[in-house]
Amino acid sequence: MACTTILVGKDASYDGSTIIARNEDSSNGEFNPKRFIVVKPDEQPRHYRSVISHVELDLPDDPLQYTAVPNADLKEGIWGEAGVNEANVAMSATETLTTNERVLGADPFVELVPAKGDQPEIPGGIGEEDFLTIVLPYVKTAREGVARLGALLEEHGTYEMNGVAFSDSEEIWWLETVGGHHWIAKRVPDEAYVTMPNQLGIDEFDLEDALGDQEEHMCSADLAEFIEANHLDLAVESTTPFNPRDAFGSHSDSDHVYNTPRAWVMQRFLNPYDEVWDGPDADHKPMSDDIPWARQPERKITIEDIKYVLSSHYQGTPYDPYGQLGDECTRHMFRPIGINRQSQLAVMQIRPYRPQASRAIQWMAYGSNPFNTLVPFFPNVDGTPKYLEDTTTRVTTENFYWANRVIAALCDGAFRSTSNAVERYQEKTGAMGHRLVAATDEQVARLDAVDAEFEADNADGDVEPMEPDEIVAATRNPEVRGILAAANQTMADQLKEETDKLLDSVLYTRSMEMRNGFHMSDF
Repeated sequence: MACTTILVGKDASYDGSTIIARNEDSSNGEFNPKRFIVVKPDEQPRHYRSVISHVELDLPDDPLQYTAVPNADLKEGIWGEAGVNEANVAMSATETLTTNERVLGADPFVELVPAKGDQPEIPGGIGEEDFLTIVLPYVKTAREGVARLGALLEEHGTYEMNGVAFSDSEEIWWLETVGGHHWIAKRVPDEAYVTMPNQLGIDEFDLEDALGDQEEHMCSADLAEFIEANHLDLAVESTTPFNPRDAFGSHSDSDHVYNTPRAWVMQRFLNPYDEVWDGPDADHKPMSDDIPWARQPERKITIEDIKYVLSSHYQGTPYDPYGQLGDECTRHMFRPIGINRQSQLAVMQIRPYRPQASRAIQWMAYGSNPFNTLVPFFPNVDGTPKYLEDTTTRVTTENFYWANRVIAALCDGAFRSTSNAVERYQEKTGAMGHRLVAATDEQVARLDAVDAEFEADNADGDVEPMEPDEIVAATRNPEVRGILAAANQTMADQLKEETDKLLDSVLYTRSMEMRNGFHMSDF
């Protein structure tokens, strides 16, 4: 999938949370209706078969409950994409990456080979369709997520290059696949954020750590031999840190219109004064290949900042398709982040200052990001609101996905006349979301089971440190789940009301602009 990711370390976020976020964008010419669901342990398959690659594997018999954002149409498989499990581990899968001929020549993709004549079918490897379903229910820390996915990649291989994020309250890890069976993973620095367009991103990697203590790096067991045998290290000097982006990634002409501009515009917004971003003397330009994978922001990053950069269409630059700067050529030069074929945006926030039972939040948006809103839902519940769960392939404004799709289609052709209504909607629903989270936190805090865990002097630390199994037990508290489910339903009800109002407003605006309008006063 053509997606965009941002990861925010706990010391770079506004409240000390770890935050992982990604747009799921469908392929060109396709639109994928999405659902937001809870998968209970008894609903999780014990034997799994991929629709795309036909790979089959047995799954452990003790899955955790988790949230997912699967396709409404399962003809190509589940595509769970983003979720949080009962151990408060979040996963975002995947960011499709690019590679090069040297890597694929050394370790080809594991692709489905159909049966032909007397030759039986040969299944392919695992891919984006499968990752969330076969990994998230079975891991209790972010680091465990990396280890499990890495082992599955080594065993089954993959038919595509992907990047995957894992987080818990302590850390974020980013895994990138390399060829058919290899992989690398790096811990996101606590004080930094990471920007990821559809391009292999890690630009510095400590192989000694990855093959040793694994404090900040992990990788497939034979990676050093793989690199050496296939002459993949392109460092000029032996003292230069190993750069996976050079070794495993791409630097094609298409990267410079599709990928690097997205990293440029995100970092331009989050670090506006650290360097020169515009003009002939810019330190980094939209086509630069050396835009850093991770950097420290100039100020703490908020949920709204994440929504803004993942909705970007190059506002304030000559590259904005809705702008007045530049010309028709520059306005359509680069691929926007906020694009027409966005399926969903999931932002997973793990808050160390709240009790385990309610510390995870999964912020959700459907449809094209410049015209939608991002609102919070608690994932550790028994079910999700029908407004977000009951998406089908039938177009209807009775669910959140299709309402957003219709709104975006109406607003796109009348950006200036509808933008004020969209901005008011985004601000109002965002404020409602923050208010609801605060009110729900207060309600949970009043419960006897958890109210002793809150200490003012612990506001910046983990107020309820627990072992993974204790976290699972805490998130299964039925009283807390009832409170969180009620909050989610309230959010969905308010969201539907405001979304219907926006639809009414933009439909009126667009109707009044129809070219077949006629009034007697025209004479």
